[in-house]
Amino acid sequence: MKNLTAIILTYNEEENLKYCLESVSGLADEILIVDSYSTDKTVEIAKKFGAEVFEHPFENQAKQFNWALENLEIKGDWILRLDADEYLTKELKAEIAEKLNAVSEEISGFYIKRRAYFMGRWIKHGGYYPTWILRLFRRGKAKSEERAMDEHIVLSEGKSAKLKNDFIDEMRKSLEWWTAKHNNYSTREAEERIKIAEGKSGFLKSGLEGQAKRKRALKNNFYLKLPLFCRSLFYFIYRYFFRLGFLDGKEGLIFHFLQGFWHQFLIDAKICEKRKNKR
Repeated sequence: MKNLTAIILTYNEEENLKYCLESVSGLADEILIVDSYSTDKTVEIAKKFGAEVFEHPFENQAKQFNWALENLEIKGDWILRLDADEYLTKELKAEIAEKLNAVSEEISGFYIKRRAYFMGRWIKHGGYYPTWILRLFRRGKAKSEERAMDEHIVLSEGKSAKLKNDFIDEMRKSLEWWTAKHNNYSTREAEERIKIAEGKSGFLKSGLEGQAKRKRALKNNFYLKLPLFCRSLFYFIYRYFFRLGFLDGKEGLIFHFLQGFWHQFLIDAKICEKRKNKR
C-alpha cells in the first residue's frame, strides 16, 4: 500500500482521541497531531500511540488544517483528515488499504460517508445521512477552503471517487459541551453569512462538487434569502417532518431541534445584533 499520513486536529480530546487513533493504527504509516495547547491528557494519549504532536494556536478548522499541510513535513503519498471525535469503521479501514493498493493515477481524492451518533443514537434521518465529505486525498492535490465555518477540503487537480463504507462522528462529551461548541460555531457562521450578504465571501467560488456543491448552492440561493428567524423554523420543519427526522427517536428530536432550529436561530440573532451595532 502507498504511504498514508493521518492528520488530526485536537484540543482537550482525552475522551475521544483513543478511539480515533486505534482506528487508524496499522493503516496510517504516520500520525500527525496538530494540538491547540490542550490542558488535559490529549498529548499524552497521542504520544502513547506513536503520533507526532505539533502545537499551533487555533483560529478555525480551515486555517489549522492548511497550516499543517503547508508547514509539517508530511511523508505520506496520501493524507487522511480526521477530527479527534471521528474514527474509521473496520470495513472502511480495510477498504482504504485495498483501494490505495490499486488506485489509478487520475484519482486524487476519495469522498467518504459520515455517520453521526448523538447521545448514543445514529442520526439516520433529517437529511443528515449520508453526508459525503472529501477526507482522503493525494499529498499536494487538495486543501481546505479558507472559510470560518462550513469549510470543505477541495481538490486542486485530478478526479474524485467514493468509498463504500462509513467513518463515525460520535459525540461522547456532555450536552453542555455540545451547546457551548455550537454557540461558538454560531458566532463564526454569523460573520461568514454577513460576508456573503455583502458579497465578500467566495461562497460558490471553490472547487466543490457533488453533494457538497448542491447543498451549498441551495443554502446560498434559497435558505439565506429567506427572512431572518423564519428560516430556522422552516428548516426544522423540513428536516423533522419532511425528511423524517422524527424517526430518530427522542435523541433525534433533541438533535434536530438544537442543530436544525436553535443553532440556526442563534446565528440569525447574532446577525441581527451585529447589524444593529454597525448602525
